[in-house]
Amino acid sequence: MSGSAAAEEPVPATRERIIRAASRLMQRQGYDGTGIKQISQESQATLGSVYHFFPGGKQELALAAISRGDQEFVELLRSALVSDPDPARAVIVLTRNLAESLRASDWADGCPITTTALGTVGRLPDIQAAAADAFARWRGVVFDRLLESGVGESDARDLAHTVISTLEGAELAAQVSRSSRPLEVAGQHLSRLIVSYR
Repeated sequence: MSGSAAAEEPVPATRERIIRAASRLMQRQGYDGTGIKQISQESQATLGSVYHFFPGGKQELALAAISRGDQEFVELLRSALVSDPDPARAVIVLTRNLAESLRASDWADGCPITTTALGTVGRLPDIQAAAADAFARWRGVVFDRLLESGVGESDARDLAHTVISTLEGAELAAQVSRSSRPLEVAGQHLSRLIVSYR
């Protein structure tokens, strides 16, 4: 048993390295700016391995990268939104966490889904659909938290849209300005907005 487990271990490790490399590169360079060879080099995997795991090439890799970014952001959202019983205060924690992550990456690692999907608008509907599904999941996490805190269903749905859209814009503005200020301001105003609905 131990021999077969050791033999199987490199397979998921290689696939995971490829997805991580694709996600990181597309997060920084977008879909069109990222090539399969670069992903292969960055992941320390052969081109044969990349195509073995992702026979659909770059488009299949982009979908895997979006899925990974989606899962990571859902975890970050949930963690921040339960950090305080009051979602109005929790949203400030969330924007601070986003600002700290951006600063730690020297303002390079914004939303991997937006950067990947924007370059495919009108050309690759599967990638656009995956990105839209991810945004819907994020809104769902915020919606559930707002509902739990006593915000009405219709208001919670609209607020969830506003929170996710504002975070996306503030994160981009923070990257461009190399400053946490847009996220800090967004957090403060989203907090006030949430309070106003209770």
